[in-house]
Amino acid sequence: MHIHTLIIGAGPGGLACAHTLAKLGIKSLVLERKQVIGPKVCAGGITWSGLISRVPGNLAERSFPKQYIRTPLQNVCINEPTPIIATVNRKKLGQFMAKKALAAGATLRTGVMARKISTSSILIQDRASNKTEWLSFDYLVGADGSSSLVRRHLGLASKRLGIGINYQIPGNIDKMEWHLNNTLFGNGYAWIFPHSKSFSIGAYAVREKIDAGRLKNNLIRWAATQGHHLEKHTARAEYINYDFQGWNFGKLFLIGDAAGLASGLTGEGIYPAILSGEQVARTIADTNHNSAVMDSLIRNHARHSQMVTITKNGFLNSILAELVTLGLRSSMIKFKKLEMAV
Repeated sequence: MHIHTLIIGAGPGGLACAHTLAKLGIKSLVLERKQVIGPKVCAGGITWSGLISRVPGNLAERSFPKQYIRTPLQNVCINEPTPIIATVNRKKLGQFMAKKALAAGATLRTGVMARKISTSSILIQDRASNKTEWLSFDYLVGADGSSSLVRRHLGLASKRLGIGINYQIPGNIDKMEWHLNNTLFGNGYAWIFPHSKSFSIGAYAVREKIDAGRLKNNLIRWAATQGHHLEKHTARAEYINYDFQGWNFGKLFLIGDAAGLASGLTGEGIYPAILSGEQVARTIADTNHNSAVMDSLIRNHARHSQMVTITKNGFLNSILAELVTLGLRSSMIKFKKLEMAV
């Protein structure tokens, strides 16, 4: 079986790519290893300025013009006229994007593993029947996350990784909170993000700064001081790839986490996945497509990565956390300047 464009991974990036290709009259097949589209380890926060044009407002569970930021020295409330961040249910977001892609003309297969890639074909395996088959393609898009098979096929290592640990707890809370504490969370942070009938509580940090076990233990101890006892709940964790080494490899492309385009500073991944998915589709449709949007995204990613490098020094990280929080407090720094949005 021959496919014009084969997309591995039905996350936001892969589905955005398939939808855009379909609108441009190009057939694609999206392969997803899970049986159900959407669920993923994620706090579910989307930046308002970055994604509101791509995600319908009715998919937002809750939106927040106020952000509460706590450091060892400051307790700050940032308040803007319009929402800064909204929370979404990743399953609902994935299901919505899948329906859009299918309605536009894309094809989607779930429960399928990509096993081996050759020059212009790929070996896949149905997880239910264990049957295998080879598919040939003109273009291959790796949207298969931080452990991407397509990325490995290209010989690209993934050394710069972040760790995200999340608990989804039933209950209602009102404040969206960010907690910066170098002693507990390295050069990352802990969060409390309210959803409609639950809330996400978790932590993100760069793996080079703190290992997953220590980060989890610190998160549990810290959460108890906030009145949340996590021992009776189940943690979910995932690596976040910010080791960007390119996206356009001729007939092969990488998007989102597979390309290492997540933010190393904040772990933000949904926006760069969707944006890069759209831009890869346009590049496949037109090899002369202007790459200005991708160039801007890459520049923002590089800026975040530079900040990660600086904040690996514990002393500098503590100083910068206080200075940035003070800048937000005094309105000298706008929250959206910390986002990946272009």
